[in-house]
Amino acid sequence: MSPIPPPPPGWREAAERALARGRRIDRFLPFLDSRVSRAGYAWGTTVGAVWGGIWSTGRVERRGGLLIFRGMPRWAYRRGGVCVGGCYLTGQEPVTDRIVAHEAVHARQWRRYGFWMPVLYLLAGRDPLRNRFEIEAGLEDGNYVPRRAR
Repeated sequence: MSPIPPPPPGWREAAERALARGRRIDRFLPFLDSRVSRAGYAWGTTVGAVWGGIWSTGRVERRGGLLIFRGMPRWAYRRGGVCVGGCYLTGQEPVTDRIVAHEAVHARQWRRYGFWMPVLYLLAGRDPLRNRFEIEAGLEDGNYVPRRAR
């Protein structure tokens, strides 16, 4: 795995603003953490399992509450992988415990937002340092920023 480049100056402040903006938006969204959102999570998990079942050529395992499909073709997911409902779809990259923890947060987001999740994620933007869902899932665990020395 190649080293993670340092994030730009001021990224933490931008991340905090993105989280605050997301909390404000949530106040206007119906059906959060409801039977409707759980139905959206089930739908997302079904879509992820079908997509993973079609394209995965690697080992499939259940870990950290996720169904992990490995060996996906590179065009079938973004960056290191994608969480769809309770499924994590990825290629040949190692799936570390930190990645599993990051993706498990995304699965919880799917349960909270349900059908809203894909739309809200797209509206949050492609920049992970400003995308509230990536920030909430942990930028370090998602390999978006270098891990801080403890």
